[in-house]
Amino acid sequence: MATEATAHGGYLDILRAPHAARLLAGTLVGRLPNGIGPIAVTLFVRDQGGSYTLAGGLIAAYGLATAVGQPLLGRAVDLRGQLRVQLPAAVLSALGMVLLALTGIGNLPLAYAAVVLAGLFTPPLEGGLRALWPSVLGREDRVHRAYALDAVAQEVMFTVGPLLLTLLVALWSPAAALLVVNVLGVLGALSVVLSAPSRAWRSAPREAHWLGALRSPGLLALLGSFFFVGLALGSITVAAVAYADDRGAPSVYGWLMAALGLGALLGGVAYGARPWAGAPESRLRVLVLLLALCYLPLTLTPGPVAMTGLAVLSGVFLAPALACAFIVVDRHAPTGTVTEAFSWLVTTFGVGAALGSAVAGPAVELAGTPTGFAVAGAGGLVAFLVLLATGRVLRAPAARAVPEARHAVSAGGSTPVHTEKNTH
Repeated sequence: MATEATAHGGYLDILRAPHAARLLAGTLVGRLPNGIGPIAVTLFVRDQGGSYTLAGGLIAAYGLATAVGQPLLGRAVDLRGQLRVQLPAAVLSALGMVLLALTGIGNLPLAYAAVVLAGLFTPPLEGGLRALWPSVLGREDRVHRAYALDAVAQEVMFTVGPLLLTLLVALWSPAAALLVVNVLGVLGALSVVLSAPSRAWRSAPREAHWLGALRSPGLLALLGSFFFVGLALGSITVAAVAYADDRGAPSVYGWLMAALGLGALLGGVAYGARPWAGAPESRLRVLVLLLALCYLPLTLTPGPVAMTGLAVLSGVFLAPALACAFIVVDRHAPTGTVTEAFSWLVTTFGVGAALGSAVAGPAVELAGTPTGFAVAGAGGLVAFLVLLATGRVLRAPAARAVPEARHAVSAGGSTPVHTEKNTH
């Protein structure tokens, strides 16, 4: 299998495909405002003389609005196409943050309205990219490798994004950083939606149903599991802050988060470097179990050097689990709902992370830092148990009466060619 992966060129094979590098880079840049939004809002509020409580309230409103908007916009993309939804959404989202940057926090209702506007219209670029991969790459093995590359690229964004924000704040101000980051976000979205694959992409005809993608039992099972994966990750961020405070070294928090990202990066690169046999649903159960088991040693809370090593270990199976989850979403999404289905995964993961942060705080205050990390381990184990309990519905992807028809762009140029989504 390693020989086969080498023959296909690994990740370079993906990036050399026409339009692939542009789509990946444009999506990452387009998602910058959302990826570093909470940090940017916190820095801006503090620079304006606001409290951490106000910053937390604005971030919560932004996160809730994003959770509501993602699946709705994803459904709109499936119905109307990427260009007609993604670009207007990106502009409206950016205008929300521009409004906040220009008006400040003196008028609180206006500040909250600005972040709600920004969150509600955050474009579902993440789900849109995954919907594009089959038409851009063709072969199923290349699409699966692209999902792994996508997960790896996310870790790079979450590492580079805060560094870029810090640089912009140092050069100018938090308000200027908000403006620059959101302008970059619109340019990233523009790069994606003006590409030939995005302009040509059309979702398959869909059955009219108010539940949309959520009528798939397999997708619901996956979302239930990844809610708890998100909970685990959210609790780690809070517990890591408490660990750094215990050691009297705030910088340790940054090292732990970087180590977790490094572990995910290494794991994602290794996972995507080879093809995998067997059903992805069975593989996902193993990956989530390994993810949970790697969270448990964090409860030992050893010295900073050893703890950093454990943080690397805790991240190793995150990107592979996400990459495998993308494949499962693709298999179980009802016809014509693929962007919406991917957007639901983003939303569920984010809501779980928010709840994990909320649960870990009281756990640390009541029983100490190790308990905060124990919440992460428990969340991972519950995620595994959900997959185990729903094995029957996950074994059989929902039947699709109509193939996921799309207009793809051929490798040789811009001539549209008709393709069908592999229903496995």
